[in-house]
Amino acid sequence: MNYIVFDLEWNQSPGGKKYSNSRLPFEIIEIGAVKMNEQREVVDVFQRLVKPQVYNWIHDSIHEVIHVDYKDLADGEPFQQAVREFLKWCGEEYVFCTWGNQDVMELQRNMKYYGMLSLLPGPVTYYDVQKIYGIRHEEAGGRRSLEFAIDQMGIPKSQDFHRALTDARYTGDIFKTLEPAAVCVNSSIDVYQNPKNKKEEIFISYPTYDQYVSREFADKEKVMKDREVASTRCPVCHMPAKRRIRWFMNNSRAYESVSLCQKHGYIKGKVRIRHTDEDAYYAIKKLKRIEEKDAEEIREKRDSLRKKRQAKRQSEKLV
Repeated sequence: MNYIVFDLEWNQSPGGKKYSNSRLPFEIIEIGAVKMNEQREVVDVFQRLVKPQVYNWIHDSIHEVIHVDYKDLADGEPFQQAVREFLKWCGEEYVFCTWGNQDVMELQRNMKYYGMLSLLPGPVTYYDVQKIYGIRHEEAGGRRSLEFAIDQMGIPKSQDFHRALTDARYTGDIFKTLEPAAVCVNSSIDVYQNPKNKKEEIFISYPTYDQYVSREFADKEKVMKDREVASTRCPVCHMPAKRRIRWFMNNSRAYESVSLCQKHGYIKGKVRIRHTDEDAYYAIKKLKRIEEKDAEEIREKRDSLRKKRQAKRQSEKLV
């Protein structure tokens, strides 16, 4: 099996969000990748400039970062050809590696736009090198930039950042420093191609939390009423945990709860509801052990939100 460490550069509407194509807000304009064997040695590289077909000019902010002119892209390959060549180059047995969690999703969204998504069946399992680096280097403060990690690890910077192949090489350099044990237990799963029915629902146990991805619902209001979505189990023993704070919506439009496992303590639940391109809804739930003080902070947050909402309703009645 090989590791395909890849990076994408993409463009967006030069006229701003108002003129953006809702089906393709980010159009891939460059694909860069390194292929690494099981010993994480680089055995091959891949690079393609992609000819734009949706946005006919480069957004100013994109141009400032990647320093690619539209005339350079005009000589590139159509996306359909470039992605077919990329997937053929990947081979039959491989796993993707990226810096961050957006590239795998954007690759699929571009493929879907051109009716090619069947070439990359999902949900796609991959290694988010940025996430694993943050886990192994907690002192770095969570998700950091690729350049920050390169500097912290003392890796020479021989080329500028923000070109696809260069960033893929640097990501591969960081990937090589990560212990195999830390890598194998911290895979990620991209659910752009989300579960459609109950049989396809996803349950994953990570070292510090459990994750669940639900089937689709036609109605958003029905999501949190589903028994499996609303359930809370201990991520250690996987037994039902008794609810201490019922599900409530926080400021980021996610739902939170606190439950108690008699053996392993407090459990924080978090549910985000996602909206699909086909106007359906599904939930991503995370269950994680927390300390009692964290549970109390969540209670205080809930109470504060309740007071603000009550005050808002009262003021609206007086108008």
